[in-house]
Amino acid sequence: MQRFIKVNGSLHRIDVDPKKPLLWVLREDIGLNGTKYSCGIGVCGCCTVLVDGSAIHSCMVPVGEVENSEIITIEGLNSDVGKVVKEAWIAEQVPQCGYCQPAQIIKATSLLSHNPDPSDADIDETMTTLCRCGTYPRIRAGIKRAAAIRKKAKGSY
Repeated sequence: MQRFIKVNGSLHRIDVDPKKPLLWVLREDIGLNGTKYSCGIGVCGCCTVLVDGSAIHSCMVPVGEVENSEIITIEGLNSDVGKVVKEAWIAEQVPQCGYCQPAQIIKATSLLSHNPDPSDADIDETMTTLCRCGTYPRIRAGIKRAAAIRKKAKGSY
């Protein structure tokens, strides 16, 4: 059955079972490979995308549940907050192997969109995506830098 989903601002026609996980629709049917597969059971978080502004594990969400939603992947993360997070990630040299980083950036963007000045506890609670390289201190530094950049930009008006 043909379905339509909106991903990164574009409407995509797909012909898939509504129970197919969003992760596989993004990767196999639309060709967006920035969202990573790792555990497949919603534990590691490497498949995180934004659905209507909230970070979700795309391996656990059937595509039929997001047909009327706005889906943003790392490839389409162009919001002001997303741009600042990417800038901070580069400045702090956050990635090591980089495999989990699309999800880390998505989650950091979601966090800062809802909480512009997160505490360490807020960061710990949100940033649960598994990083096999252990870049957690740099992830925290990246989030703190992004929050500071946003705060400074708001104060400059």
